[in-house]
Amino acid sequence: MSKELEPFEYPVASCIAGVDEVGRGPLVGAVVTAAVILDPANPIEGLTDSKKLTEKKRNLLFDEIKEKALAWSLGRCEPEEIDQLNILQATMVAMQRAVAGLSVQPDFVLVDGNRIPELPMAAQAVVKGDLRVAEISAASILAKVTRDREMEALDAEYPQYGFAKHKGYPTKAHFEALAEHGAIEQHRKSFKPVKRILGLD
Repeated sequence: MSKELEPFEYPVASCIAGVDEVGRGPLVGAVVTAAVILDPANPIEGLTDSKKLTEKKRNLLFDEIKEKALAWSLGRCEPEEIDQLNILQATMVAMQRAVAGLSVQPDFVLVDGNRIPELPMAAQAVVKGDLRVAEISAASILAKVTRDREMEALDAEYPQYGFAKHKGYPTKAHFEALAEHGAIEQHRKSFKPVKRILGLD
């Protein structure tokens, strides 16, 4: 087992929330975050990094998490905010919104990755947290399913872009659609490929 994935040692805290984000890399749509406080008396089987699960399993867990968690909340930053702030800052703001939206206030927050947003309680960044910390895994599933569904809705509106397939990420098909059809309102204008299409770079 790689050193990086040693079992995670939880901090001493009475109420822990896990936070994760989905959508930093795409050229279109919001960056979506989730915060989850799990109920120790109501465990959920099969939590892991959302990217390692099938879509069917993710959808089942999405419903189970919302049903069994002590509290959960989604946060987001829209494309205009991403363009104003930059994607890293927008992700931090979206995480703050997710934590602020929890109906139960945690006394400790575990955040996937290597940075933490400014929060009113203690927090710790956990590298590969979505694989090591159940609360972060749960947050990654809520965020990913939410964002994927938004991309499917956008695909129904703009079928020529293939959003349901690539979810807005910078794929060859997405670049070709941008070149052919131009950008839509939901594209992130500060991202290089979109800037180029709009003649802003």
